Amino acid sequence: MPIGLICAIPQELAHLRTLLLDAAPVQSAHTEFVTGTLDGYDVVLAGSGMGKVNSALVATVLADRFGCGTIVFSGVAGGLDPELKVGDVVIADRVIQHDAGLIEDDRLQTYQPGHVPFINPTDRLGHPVDDDLLARVRERLRGFTLPTAAIRFGTVLSGDQYLHCEVTRERLQRDFGGLAVEMEGGAVAQVADAFGVPWLVIRALSDLAGHDSRFDFLAFVDDVAATSVAILRRLLPVL
Repeated sequence: MPIGLICAIPQELAHLRTLLLDAAPVQSAHTEFVTGTLDGYDVVLAGSGMGKVNSALVATVLADRFGCGTIVFSGVAGGLDPELKVGDVVIADRVIQHDAGLIEDDRLQTYQPGHVPFINPTDRLGHPVDDDLLARVRERLRGFTLPTAAIRFGTVLSGDQYLHCEVTRERLQRDFGGLAVEMEGGAVAQVADAFGVPWLVIRALSDLAGHDSRFDFLAFVDDVAATSVAILRRLLPVL
């Protein structure tokens, strides 16, 4: 079964597109899916566009139409943990959709998407990565280093907003222990879990999600996207 590879923005997609051999495009919905081989592995590459709906649509097509055995989201994100810096890589061991939940007393109580406490309650919050896949990824990266960047495993948050606020950054990190925040991974995980397909989210930090995030993003997105691709290529044998 092929590996499904999703990127959100053109800078991320471009790095992978140039590496594909025997590339063959297939149009579906608003997206061009490209089948081919990457380092000898059968893959289907797609650019989802930003946001949870776009990424969910693409993940659904990869699972249902192309029969992908694993779905990977590779790209950039904003850093939440103050110990991280631009260029560092976060690999999710769990993703949480931080913008889904119950609004009460003018505040959002984050809750598992698709659930409401007084209708269909659940104790679950977020989606964990498959244990076997995560163990293989950790082992594959053991001893692997990047010249100027650290690799961390932890919680990644997803929401349909671009975060450009120090106060919110601090709150999200405090409330959820999140290492990074982005706009797609939680939806990919939700869809993949529904199909019983293992998934992985790899995020290199293009900014630190604070008041300078838009400027950091524009300055660093190309180089950081390449870092995310380098990690992905390292992990292909265990996906």
